[in-house]
Amino acid sequence: MISKKVATVSQALQGVDDNMTFMFGGFGLSGIAENAIAELVNLGISGLTCISNNAGVDDFGLGLLLQQKQIKKMISSYVGENDEFERQMLSGELEVDLIPQGTLAERCRAAQAGIPAFFTPAGYGTEVAKGKESRDFNGKMHLMEYAFKADFAFVKAWKGDEAGNLIFKGSARNFNANMCGAAKITVAEVEELHPVGALDPNQIHIPGIFVQRIFKGAHYEKRIEQRTVRSRD
Repeated sequence: MISKKVATVSQALQGVDDNMTFMFGGFGLSGIAENAIAELVNLGISGLTCISNNAGVDDFGLGLLLQQKQIKKMISSYVGENDEFERQMLSGELEVDLIPQGTLAERCRAAQAGIPAFFTPAGYGTEVAKGKESRDFNGKMHLMEYAFKADFAFVKAWKGDEAGNLIFKGSARNFNANMCGAAKITVAEVEELHPVGALDPNQIHIPGIFVQRIFKGAHYEKRIEQRTVRSRD
């Protein structure tokens, strides 16, 4: 069995460079690759195209890369929780490609499966359809969407083993599962890293064939975007 374990986040990110295209798993702040993002901030690389459902919040997640002006283009489906994202987009400092959420997920999954393109009805008749091929299927118009092409995918899982097999926890699976294997190199960071054979095969969500590098994250804040609690009497 080939071990895909690397000792540190810096080793896991070897080969990242300016002007690359990165995928980031996560939904809001749930299941984001906190350690990988922090290392990218430290490396100071710039001109990045980032594919992610959203861009975190102003001082956490991808918001940290936005603060340092390291991101050139965001390919996302939601921008509502990040004021700096909104400011850069409206000022023209940041190029933004807004995509329907289901289309974003399917473009990741298509890349993972080796499917170059697919048809979807989402976005037909809107600005999303501009410049795209359309076709009628059973009396309903569909748009052709292309699979993403990315250099690295950064995903976060709950448990993993040294062969790259991954188990996600609850809603943190989100976009992480579809992004595994959807880029040239998938880097997985995990809370728990086990020897091969320690995980129940029936519990594996993503097999190691979709992962090239895996490491144990050093620290996780696991922030909540909007924490709402009931007031006490």
